[in-house]
Amino acid sequence: MKKIVPEYSFSAEQLNKISVLAMETGMTEQITRILYARGVDTAEKIRRFMRPSERNFLSPFLMKGMKEAVDLITQARDEGRTVAVFGDYDADGICASAIMYHALRDFGIDAHVYVPERADGYGLSEEVVDKIFEECNPELFITVDCGISCAKEAQYIYELGSDVIVTDHHELPEVLPDCVIINPKLKDDYPYDNLCGAGVAFKVACALIGEEAYKYLDFATLATVADSVPLLGENRDIVTEGLKRFNTNIRPCFSMLVGKNYDGITAQTLAFNVAPRVNAAGRMGDAQAAFRLFVSENESEVYDLATKLCMYNTERQKYCDELYASAKKKILEKGAYGNVIMLSDESWNTGFIGIVAARISEEYNRPTLLFVHHGDMLKGSARSIETVNIFTALKNCSQYIEEFGGHAQAAGINIRFENFDALEEALNEEIGKTYVREDFEQLIPVTEELSGPIPEKFAKELVAMEPYGVGHRRPLFSVSAGACTARPVKAMSPHLTVKSEYVDLLYFSGAKNLKIIESDVRKQFVFEVNLSKYKGREYIKGYVRDLIYDGRTGRGTAESIFANSIARFYAPQVDFEPIELGTEEIKALIEKRKAECPYGLCLIASDRRTLRFYEGLEDFGCDLFYPSSRNLANALVVSPAPDADLSGFRDFIFLDTPSDFHMDAIRGRQVFVNRDICGYKMFENLDVARESLLEIFSALRREVNSLYGQTVEELAVACDGLGFDKKEFIFALNVFEELGLVSFGEGKLTVYRGVKAELTDSSIYRKVCLLQQN
Repeated sequence: MKKIVPEYSFSAEQLNKISVLAMETGMTEQITRILYARGVDTAEKIRRFMRPSERNFLSPFLMKGMKEAVDLITQARDEGRTVAVFGDYDADGICASAIMYHALRDFGIDAHVYVPERADGYGLSEEVVDKIFEECNPELFITVDCGISCAKEAQYIYELGSDVIVTDHHELPEVLPDCVIINPKLKDDYPYDNLCGAGVAFKVACALIGEEAYKYLDFATLATVADSVPLLGENRDIVTEGLKRFNTNIRPCFSMLVGKNYDGITAQTLAFNVAPRVNAAGRMGDAQAAFRLFVSENESEVYDLATKLCMYNTERQKYCDELYASAKKKILEKGAYGNVIMLSDESWNTGFIGIVAARISEEYNRPTLLFVHHGDMLKGSARSIETVNIFTALKNCSQYIEEFGGHAQAAGINIRFENFDALEEALNEEIGKTYVREDFEQLIPVTEELSGPIPEKFAKELVAMEPYGVGHRRPLFSVSAGACTARPVKAMSPHLTVKSEYVDLLYFSGAKNLKIIESDVRKQFVFEVNLSKYKGREYIKGYVRDLIYDGRTGRGTAESIFANSIARFYAPQVDFEPIELGTEEIKALIEKRKAECPYGLCLIASDRRTLRFYEGLEDFGCDLFYPSSRNLANALVVSPAPDADLSGFRDFIFLDTPSDFHMDAIRGRQVFVNRDICGYKMFENLDVARESLLEIFSALRREVNSLYGQTVEELAVACDGLGFDKKEFIFALNVFEELGLVSFGEGKLTVYRGVKAELTDSSIYRKVCLLQQN
């Protein structure tokens, strides 16, 4: 069950301070509240935040180790020493390698750059070091975006006769390399610790060549966005300046990756269009192709390499979809009812498990670890949710781990095959004792609920708060509504335009929730504010990101519930052995299952009237037709739609005796049914007489040219004007369609004349007649 929570709340004293700040800075109070809540709480901070610039860049020499690194690099240049740079295979590592290559060249050093492939593993190893020394025998060895956890390897390099500089941004291990280290997480005078690997390389470049390094801000910007570091502080300045270069003087390599479909390149363009193509090279085992793209000056080679990266990305998407489907199948077989999801497979590719782990973690709102078999070892990738620090959890279970590294939300991990079950059990226990159930709830932080139209100045200030990203997400707003008018953007489109009291909304893929939107169920639309221009005019729209509603409210759902029940009759019956219980036994069972596990239990009610017989079900929420979340948290669904995805739930408890069990998800599951409460009373007064149905058919034939709709329910809207009860009308239309007397297509009804059929030829008709007899 998803919940809306306020992003912030303020005391009276803070609200007074916000009012003063708004007047002092000339900003609206709404935007000042957002900034204040995000730590931008003085007039000076607000001015700096709203005017990100290279003027705000921090001196690189505030970083510990920077002076010593510059001295070593200068000495290497002056003495003609051989310099090797070692990077990483992801977008951050490749960009960091490119920055260091270009900056060293500008400084007078032609460095040998080594970008490892994913098969080599993350970070340094003695095997890789030996290979590099065989090729160029370096006298100065520089790492970018890695090395902080490689104390043993750094010592090995030193013993081979080379000085070592480690530039990295990852979390500090207990034992640091005994060499020059540049890492913003070290305790020093540098006030910002969230740079990515390429950001650190950029600071080294600034220390070496001054403002000449600014021409490499585009690489640092792409890496900052791709590596999901917070877009606050100096990162905000880096990305803002880098985006200027993307939009005014874009490099050919980036131009070919972006394509021609973008009027302006934003942080989102980089995150969803460019970064995946760069990362795809490493995932497909050819990170060198991305690095060569970033350093090549040959136009033909740039074109060929950019084309190759785009092709890699297409293949990557295909492989990720296949891996995701495989992982989902394993989840259905194994279940996902603990604090962590752990899966492994011999056929998976290590290049893609991180992407899929992130997708599953988001879907199920739990930390997820996916592993690939390598002999007696399992090589894995961990992704977590915002509230659970997976790095700390792994650290506290390190007795079952051979090696790991990463940060709070992502980690790489290697374990022995025989330790898989022990690690899963230990992580479940560790996370269970460290975090509470609320940490796993799907919370939607909303900036404010609308109480009036959105002022144009405020909308423009929201645009000025770009770039948005990790740590500085685009503000979400909510608007409460009852029954709303909603229409498809165009015929047959799944996207809707929705009219609310204060703002027009665009709801992508919202057609599934059309019944909820048009009903008088109390609901809240969660949306982002969008300011667009059309024919010289500016328009404010809301882009819907979620719909939260209380399924127990409102009155206008009876016909939809009835239509769902009829529609399920078309699905095949599932053979199973239900366990019949009385109402009190059902209540006791629900309490028992709820206490045992917060996941895997699905309560089903045929009608909302059934809920009057139960108390204490508030924790389950109340979804109509479809589960509102896919994380398998214990849920209550009223009148599941025929295409509702209930797979993954372990136990099903029917709160009443339903009209049917035409739900494939219950196959092979434990199913309990309340024998005391009838769930199909909606059919008991239905008029099934032949004369009544004939009267409706005659009206359809007479008014066929004025009846429009994609579905039975849409056509049923017209029944008020024809003088029929909606449920009778819906029932009749379904029977007529099954008998071949009518059909729906292209938004209109077709009535076929001269078709001979008996009502009893309709399985729906027979089913309803049978229910009326029970």
